[in-house]
Amino acid sequence: MKLYSINTGNFKLDGGAMFGVVPKTIWQKTNPADANNLCTWAMRSLLIEDEGRLILIDTGIGNKQSEKFFSHYFLHGDDTLDKSLAKNGFNRDDITDVFLTHLHFDHVGGAVVRENDRLIPAFKNAVFWSNAKHWDWAVNPNEREKASFLSENILPLKESGKLQFIQEEQDVSFSSNISLKFVYGHTDAMMLPVIRYKDKTIVYMADLVPSVGHIPLPYVMAYDMFPLKTLTEKQAFMKEAASNDYILFLEHDPVNECCTLTQTEDKIRLKSTFLLKDIL
Repeated sequence: MKLYSINTGNFKLDGGAMFGVVPKTIWQKTNPADANNLCTWAMRSLLIEDEGRLILIDTGIGNKQSEKFFSHYFLHGDDTLDKSLAKNGFNRDDITDVFLTHLHFDHVGGAVVRENDRLIPAFKNAVFWSNAKHWDWAVNPNEREKASFLSENILPLKESGKLQFIQEEQDVSFSSNISLKFVYGHTDAMMLPVIRYKDKTIVYMADLVPSVGHIPLPYVMAYDMFPLKTLTEKQAFMKEAASNDYILFLEHDPVNECCTLTQTEDKIRLKSTFLLKDIL
């Protein structure tokens, strides 16, 4: 197995929305905001080369949306999905599987491209993976979350015939070296890949713990549909992660790719941060 960190670019979101009830005087110590109260966030995918498959986990925001749409999110930085793939010796056509943790636009936008006024899958040789419960949640969105589920990011995948659903079951296997955890607080049936790499366990955190700044239990995003559910899911997961020395691969942290946790007398805290390449 080989692992590659794939940086697809940075964007900005409101700091208050990203940290919920936590006061700005506290969260800005780890994630400083600009004059408009916006913080920089990464959109970091993970590429897994294993058993003849090349699996891409999440795809970033993509580039097909309107100028008005992108004006809200202030995309910046030199990284793109294509540049990061090329840096590691790959291109889109090499991808065999695109695994989508969930279908919010900053995770699935890069899965679809606009070509000659048609919306088509960005990875022509890939199977796209979601699950039936989350798919139904995304294509029939509630009023609060529908701005995150854009039909142009989602429906072309099904129309292509290349969409497949994973069974909704805790610790279900995606491959011999990858199992899945289902969580329900951020959005319904989000999937976290758990990767067995040599003697290590690496968990792709998606939006359960988007950054090091979100490790404290009360630091739950206002974007989460069921924040109390997120709270209990975080607590259970972080105890497990600290006890078993899991490596957390952070999708949105603008500085830290990976971290580990430690259990103190009264809470779970950050243990260390490092680059993915430092463990390979």
